[in-house]
Amino acid sequence: MTTRKLLSICAISFAAVSASAQEFNSSSIFSHNDYKNPVPFFAAYDRQVGFIEADVFLNNGKLLVAHEAAEQDTSKTLQTLYLRPLQDKIARNKGNAYADAGKPLTLMIDLKTEGAATLDALVNSLKKYPSLTACPTLRITVSGDMPAPQLWSRYPEFIHFDGRPGVAYTDEQLRRVALVSASFGSYSKWNGKGVIVQPERDQLNVVIKDAHSKGKPMRFWGTPDFVNAWIKFMDLKIDVINTDHAQEVSDFLIRFPKNSFRNAEVHTVYTPQYNVKRWKKTPKNVILIIGDGTGLAQWYSGYTGNHGQLNIFQLTDIGFSVTTSADNYITDSAAGATAMATGTKTNNRYIGVDPKGASLTTLAEKCKRNNFNVAIISDGDITDATPASFYAHQDERSKSEAIAQDFTSSNVDILVGGGEKAFQSRKDNQNLLTTLASKNYVVSTSFSSIDTVKSNRFVILEDAAVVSKIKGRKDFVSRSLTKSLAHLSGQRQPFFMMSEGAQIDWGGHDNNMEYVVREVLDLDQAVGEAMKFVDQNNETLLIITADHETGGLSLLDGNISEGAVLGNFSTNDHTGIAVPVFSYGPGAEMFRGVYQNTEISKKIEKLLSLR
Repeated sequence: MTTRKLLSICAISFAAVSASAQEFNSSSIFSHNDYKNPVPFFAAYDRQVGFIEADVFLNNGKLLVAHEAAEQDTSKTLQTLYLRPLQDKIARNKGNAYADAGKPLTLMIDLKTEGAATLDALVNSLKKYPSLTACPTLRITVSGDMPAPQLWSRYPEFIHFDGRPGVAYTDEQLRRVALVSASFGSYSKWNGKGVIVQPERDQLNVVIKDAHSKGKPMRFWGTPDFVNAWIKFMDLKIDVINTDHAQEVSDFLIRFPKNSFRNAEVHTVYTPQYNVKRWKKTPKNVILIIGDGTGLAQWYSGYTGNHGQLNIFQLTDIGFSVTTSADNYITDSAAGATAMATGTKTNNRYIGVDPKGASLTTLAEKCKRNNFNVAIISDGDITDATPASFYAHQDERSKSEAIAQDFTSSNVDILVGGGEKAFQSRKDNQNLLTTLASKNYVVSTSFSSIDTVKSNRFVILEDAAVVSKIKGRKDFVSRSLTKSLAHLSGQRQPFFMMSEGAQIDWGGHDNNMEYVVREVLDLDQAVGEAMKFVDQNNETLLIITADHETGGLSLLDGNISEGAVLGNFSTNDHTGIAVPVFSYGPGAEMFRGVYQNTEISKKIEKLLSLR
C-alpha cells in the first residue's frame, strides 16, 4: 500500500470521528440483552444509557425475560426486572426517565413468542404502570415478532416499534418508529479488526443513509463489540452502539474528549545536514534533552499532530533505553534520571545517591571537575526529580528545600526553570537566591531576563513561565536552550547541557492527549534548535531520550493530514516499556542498540573523556 493511499484511509476514518465525536454519548449506547448482565437494568441505567433491551417470552400469562426458551425462569419477569425498577426511578425523577429531565431512555422489548398475543400481554402489563406510559422521556419500543406496520394503529400510542431498513413507511407509521435496526452480518463480514472493505462499507452507508433520510437513528445488531469497532461505527455515523459491554462503552465515550486532539498549529521541521566529514572524531560538548515520560507513542502522537513531520524523526541514529530502577520494574523520574546522570541504578525516589543512600558523582559534577561549563534547564520545577538528579544528593525526591540547598554547592553555571519557593520561601528563612548572588551568579525571578543577561553564570526561576502549553506557556524551552547555548558556546571551555521537557509526563499522568501532543511538539521545536546548533558547531553531540514512559499510551486512530489523533491510556502512572534514544553529531553511533539507562551516562563519560 502506498503512503498516499494509507494517509487517505486515515483521513476517511478519523475525520468523521473527530467531527461527530460530540454527537456520541451515553444516550448512544444500546445495552443488548441487558438481562444477561450480572446486575440487569441497574448497571446500564446507572451509566444513563439510551437503550435497554429485554427479550420476553409469554409463558402462562407471564412475560418472562430470557434469550432462549430453555433459559426461562419464572422468577425473572419483565415486571420485576424492568417495569417496577423503572417506576421507582421515574417517581424519584419527578416523572422523567433520568434525573436529567431531558435525557431519553428507550426500553426495547424483543418479542420472542407469537407477536400478537405477546404484545397484547405487554400492553396489559404496561397499563398497570401509568407513570411509565405517561413519561415523556421514556419510549417503550417493541422488536422481534412485531405486527405488520399497517396494524400498528391498533395499539396504544405509548407503544413504539423497531424499524427496518428499506421499508416504505407511511408518515403515521414512521411516527411510531423509534429507531431502525438491522443485522450487521447481512451487510458486512467485518470482524472488527483493521478496516471494513469498501464494498461492504458502501452497503452499510446505504442502509445508514436510508435511516437518516427518515429522521431515525440507526442500529446494527450482531456487531463486533470492542473499541476498534466502536470507533469505526462512530466513523460510519451508526447512531446507536449495540453492545454487551455498556459500562466499557460508557467509559470510552466519557474519555473520548481527553483521548482525542486535533492540532492546527504546525511547526516547520529542520532538515539536519549530516556533514559527517566535518564532525570531530569525538564530541567536545554534549546536549542531553530528556522528554520526561516520552515513549515512542508520545513521539508518534506528536508526529501525527504535526501533520506527519517531526524534527526528531529526521535523525537516523536510534537506540532504546531500558528504564527499570534498582528496586522496581517500573522506575520513577528520580531513579531514572539518576541512572542517566550517574551510571548507577538506584531506588525509586532517590536523587543522586545509590540504593544505600551514598552520594554518587553526577555527570554535571564530573564535567565541572574537568573544566566544563554546565547548564540545567527544565520547563517544570528545577528541584523536581529529573533536573535535581544532575546536581543534588538526597534519599527522597520531595525534599525540595534540601535539593535547592545542594544546588548552591554544585557550581553548575546555568539554571533555568520554575521552583522559586524552594530557594527563597523556605522554612529555614534562608534566601538561597541571595546566597547564589553572593557567589557571582546573576539571579532573576523573571524569565524575560534571559534575553538581556550578560553573565555566563545565571539562575532564572519563574513559576509563571513554566505553566503548561495549554495554559499559555510560550517558547520557554526553545528560548532557554538557544540563549543558554549562546552563552556556553561563546566560551573556550567545553560544555554539558541537560534540558528537560517535564510536562509530557504531566499530560500522561492526566491522561490528556491534547496536553501530551502540545508538550511533545514544544519539545520537538527545541530539538530542532539543538540540531541546528550541532550543524553549526560540528563538535557537539545531541542526545534525546526519556526517563520512562508515562500513561501506557496506545494510539487507536488518527488522521495525519488533519493532525488528529485518538489514543488510550492504560494507566495514569509510569510503565516499564523501554524508551527511544535519538542522537545526532559526533559519537551518535554509540547510542544505537538496546541498553540499560545507566549506559547513557557511561557513553557520555567515555566520549568526553571524563575522569
